[in-house]
Amino acid sequence: MELVFLEEDQPEYFPNPRNADDSGLVALSKSLGTKRIIAAYKQGIFPWMKMEEPPYLWCWYSPNPRMLLYPNEFKTARSLAKAIKNNTYEVRVDQNFAKVMSKCASIKRSHEESSWIEPDMQIDYGLLHQQGIAHSIETYLNGELAGGLYGLAVGNAFFGESMFHQSPEASKVCMAKLVEIAKGAGLNFIDCQVPNPFLHSLGAREVSRDLFLDELAQACKQTKSSIDWTALAENNS
Repeated sequence: MELVFLEEDQPEYFPNPRNADDSGLVALSKSLGTKRIIAAYKQGIFPWMKMEEPPYLWCWYSPNPRMLLYPNEFKTARSLAKAIKNNTYEVRVDQNFAKVMSKCASIKRSHEESSWIEPDMQIDYGLLHQQGIAHSIETYLNGELAGGLYGLAVGNAFFGESMFHQSPEASKVCMAKLVEIAKGAGLNFIDCQVPNPFLHSLGAREVSRDLFLDELAQACKQTKSSIDWTALAENNS
């Protein structure tokens, strides 16, 4: 597949990801933009990293295989179950999106030299949050932010982007809350993008890109999320 450079005046155009190799790099672009981001996710593509050298282009991916978490397959380890039962953390929805994203960008991870969550990404995803498309789930301990995750909610799917924790089980409690929300709304899946042992421990599994794209087409027939995020934000528990 020939690598495509995306034109700024066609923000919703992407080449067919089914034609990409397994690494999944399908396109490059100068900028992100909210229209392009939404269009990308609906087509099974996401911005993963920005080139470290000029001209600093964004790289858009649709890897094969894809890591998905089906809500009914979520695994609750004993330590997580204990944290939930004891109400160790206060869980809130959409109360501190910008800080969650900033924390995800700043947390050092052993398998990454630097964060892919660039400042311009934080700006555009912040705009998506204002539009009711990007959302965060947060845990608090003694009133302080202890963990969180964020992602995009489109149709009958949630596309997880990143998560962080500063206390044991704090991010897992966020994931458990997301799964609870997903089950209540009848979501088809939570997209975890690329495989890693942590996600696998929570019950996520790899599926072929073709299967993912087939399921995606069914899940994202509409942009509006099937979850009532406004009600969740107003009724934090």
